[in-house]
Amino acid sequence: MQVQITVAIISGLCVAIPSIIATISSGKKNNDLVLYRINQLDEKVHAHNNLIDRMYKVESRITLLEDNIKEHQ
Repeated sequence: MQVQITVAIISGLCVAIPSIIATISSGKKNNDLVLYRINQLDEKVHAHNNLIDRMYKVESRITLLEDNIKEHQ
């Protein structure tokens, strides 16, 4: 009976340890992918916000130019 218990414990460990290692490794890969995608999204948001700021400045300048044209007519 003692031998059977020992064999069952060793068999269980042989299955559990690789499973735990695979789960941890997979979790790390997924975490790295999520962080990479968040960084890419952050860069896109920054570029978009920069475009919005630039367009606001352009619209302001166009308004000033239109006012100047109206004054000179």
